[in-house]
Amino acid sequence: MSALAEQVLTDEQRAQFRKEGYLIVRGLFSPEEATLIRDSFMELNADGPIPGLSEINANYKPTDPLSFYPRMMHPHRHPEYPVGDIAMRYMLDKRVEAILTELFGEEPLAAQSMFYFKPPGARGQDFHQDNYYLRVKPGTCIAAWTAIDDVDTENGGMALAPGSHELDIFCPERADNSLFFTTDHVEIPEGMEPVPAIMKAGDVLFFNGSVIHGSYPNTSADRFRRAFICHYVPHASLEVSRGYRPLYNFKGDIVDDDIGDATGGGPCGMPEPASPH
Repeated sequence: MSALAEQVLTDEQRAQFRKEGYLIVRGLFSPEEATLIRDSFMELNADGPIPGLSEINANYKPTDPLSFYPRMMHPHRHPEYPVGDIAMRYMLDKRVEAILTELFGEEPLAAQSMFYFKPPGARGQDFHQDNYYLRVKPGTCIAAWTAIDDVDTENGGMALAPGSHELDIFCPERADNSLFFTTDHVEIPEGMEPVPAIMKAGDVLFFNGSVIHGSYPNTSADRFRRAFICHYVPHASLEVSRGYRPLYNFKGDIVDDDIGDATGGGPCGMPEPASPH
């Protein structure tokens, strides 16, 4: 299977991922590790967004909490900041590698890291499917979504539609920008209901790239919902969207020479979409 031959997931966990398309691994990271990640990103953003790292969006109104706390994109590509080393370290963590190896059934490669602050009052992220953006072929991507704070529906936790990993990638509709900061919306098919992911800091949610998922607005009075999120692809991938390069193995080597850029127009018959991830 990989250099990590020992299985770390139970039969029940593997069965859940196959059936529902996602799995929460409780306590994969310690509370101390979650605090380290949290404090490092908060310190860097103490005076506001960082050009070239933060997703500075001209559409954020000054009163929007996300105007001061936009998500940080690909922090592992920024060794000039302390968060660069931290993002690379946890993106390539051996505990994550072991689980991904079981879920993919082969060696995983790292494609992306992100950090979401989601302060009180922040809008959510509308329902979507990750492989609409990564466009992995064959197969799909897997996300590892690490809770940096305790997460519930009030402070803007994640929700996922179990079983939607069996569906095709849909062409998104327009999201309601009064509730969501992203532009894409995927309708959850009739007969499926989103399930909230209630998590503690240090828990990691793994989910298939076709799973329809999103997050609620943060309606809490004083609780952030910070998250460190990475996306991974199987080593046997033939295509991945250009914006997710370079790809890394878990030794930290760049290894995407044999993987081409995504081709074709995607489910909407358009050029490669701009990624909200």
